[in-house]
Amino acid sequence: MAGKLTLGKAYVQIMPSADGITNKLKNIVDPATASAGKSGGLKLGGAMIKGLAVAGVTAAVTKIVKDSIAEGAKLEQSIGGIETLFKESASTMRKYASEAYKTVGVSQNEYMEQVTSFSASLLQSLGGDTEKAADIANRAMIDMGDNANKMGTDMASIQNAYQGFAKQNYTMLDNLKLGYGGTKREMERLLADATKLTGVKYDIDNLADVYQAVGAIQEQLGITGTTALEAEETISGSMNAMKASFQNALGNLAIGENVHASMKQLAKSISTFLFKNFIPMVVRIVATLPFAIISFVTAAIPEFIKSGAEMISSLSKGFTENIAGFGEELKTAIPVAIDSLVELVDTSIQFIIDEFPKFIKAGLELVKSLAQGIMDNLPF
Repeated sequence: MAGKLTLGKAYVQIMPSADGITNKLKNIVDPATASAGKSGGLKLGGAMIKGLAVAGVTAAVTKIVKDSIAEGAKLEQSIGGIETLFKESASTMRKYASEAYKTVGVSQNEYMEQVTSFSASLLQSLGGDTEKAADIANRAMIDMGDNANKMGTDMASIQNAYQGFAKQNYTMLDNLKLGYGGTKREMERLLADATKLTGVKYDIDNLADVYQAVGAIQEQLGITGTTALEAEETISGSMNAMKASFQNALGNLAIGENVHASMKQLAKSISTFLFKNFIPMVVRIVATLPFAIISFVTAAIPEFIKSGAEMISSLSKGFTENIAGFGEELKTAIPVAIDSLVELVDTSIQFIIDEFPKFIKAGLELVKSLAQGIMDNLPF
């Protein structure tokens, strides 16, 4: 009870003093409010803009860190699998994996995940020879990437076919689009054809032989090496290489390995994409489009005039030949109709000439849309 009385007494004593302080503060602040409002608003606006920019950078950094951790976790598992399977040749496989962004069109993690899926069977077919297995596995991966690029097949379908071969399942051989059906007999035919090409006898019960035979057929068909070539010379190939090298950089950042090398690869792949493919393509489009439209108009006008004249001539001849028996009014109407047709042709030609600037504008919009579409698909 005493506590409540004391608190109540304190409240009665303090509140009037607080009210007095409040009024004094109000008298001080109010005159300054108007003069400070504009300055304060500008400062607040500037701070908000700066804050938004910082927030955007922070969000981007947060995403990179998050993606890097996720990629690093997968990369650690993949490296573990490679080291378990290839033992003393694991470093060789990791070197191949680091180059896969341009040779296969996939990241090092994707490369090692796929190699791990069939390497146990491959090693068994080679009597445990890890060095030879590393070379054949790398060639198989390059063959997969080349097949996907050259034949337009989904990479996953090709990988499924190769995994099937490791289990002596040949039902997906036709996924490779090499001219062979999905049966064991068709695989035997492929091996026989490869033997004719190379002089090497291939055994269907040996996975290494199967992979090498498929590689021989692809080389004969001109498929081999297309991924590495496209990574240098085409928009889609260089973009895939850039995306894969970006994933490599994220993974290596997380595990703290080969960071300098992966950043160098990323820089090179971005440079190749921009300066060897994307920018030259845009320049070609911009430079060529006006001349293409001019060529179209130049070629179209004589054709329109010729076709219009032929149509008018045919109509005139038809009317003349069939005019007998019709009245004088129809004879008078014919020249008027012909004049109308001539005017229609002239109007059409003039329309094309008048609309020429719009053709140019539409072409520039096409270039802009193409550039935006590519930028939307960048990995950053």
